[in-house]
Amino acid sequence: MARQKFAKTAGIALCCAVVGIGLVGCDADTDGDSSAPAPAPEEGTGEDLLTGTQTITVGDHTVKVSCSGEPAAGRPLVVLLHGGGDDLTTMAPFQETLSADGRVCSYDRLGAGGSDQPGGPQDYDSVGETLTGVLDQVAGEEPVVLVGHSMGGLIAGRYAPDHQDRVAGLVLLDSTSPTAVADVSDRIPESDTGPAGELRAQTLAIFAGENPELLVFTDGDVASAGDIPVRLIQHGQQYLGEVPEYGEGLEEDWTAGQNKWLALSEDSELSTAENSGHYIHVDEPDVAVAAIDEVTTRAVG
Repeated sequence: MARQKFAKTAGIALCCAVVGIGLVGCDADTDGDSSAPAPAPEEGTGEDLLTGTQTITVGDHTVKVSCSGEPAAGRPLVVLLHGGGDDLTTMAPFQETLSADGRVCSYDRLGAGGSDQPGGPQDYDSVGETLTGVLDQVAGEEPVVLVGHSMGGLIAGRYAPDHQDRVAGLVLLDSTSPTAVADVSDRIPESDTGPAGELRAQTLAIFAGENPELLVFTDGDVASAGDIPVRLIQHGQQYLGEVPEYGEGLEEDWTAGQNKWLALSEDSELSTAENSGHYIHVDEPDVAVAAIDEVTTRAVG
């Protein structure tokens, strides 16, 4: 990524927030230990219940999965989807907190953490196939609540409408916009030859597949997932405003993107974590936990 004077602030914001994924060199400080081990295996949960951190086979690939907590009556399994450039260890402390109330799983998508590399470029369908394979093994036929951060939220939002038999609810934490490509390309002119213009080119390259998961981003309308409970939380600390000339507009685009996700369900609500940056589950975990508690309760109501 660009290392101009403003890169540690505005540049990182663009990389990790506007893009919704973080690459090597996008050193966002989450105030957490992203190298911390995933929750350790638990005992006494039954030999058929995947617990702890394991590697499973999904199609032709191996996928690293972590599950913790005991199943709770009336509470669906919660599955966490990390942001781009992260892996399941980034959400490990948050997973441990959620595990006090029920069973929670997370996994490394292909190209992330301890999972295999993808065989080639991926689209939303291919990453969805991996997600389905994971759900088959950690949830069986039981419905789940998906909690996606950033790019993980984008994937969850694209997955749910086509898998209404599997997804009982969604919590999207500062999710990447469903029109992220247009948001950046329209906001920052191609003619800009300064640092913002360079970031524009780099960001669009990332969207075109130059990212660890080889995911090619495509914009599109938000499809309906019916009336499942959907809660969206956006950041409240306005750091995108630090990008020269285009910061305020990028913030407006970010909020507009969150509002577009409301079309996922008749039971969608958007709120703001006032004291949080992009990593809401790190900066204000209580806000994220409350949203998950509400969705898991409504999902079985």
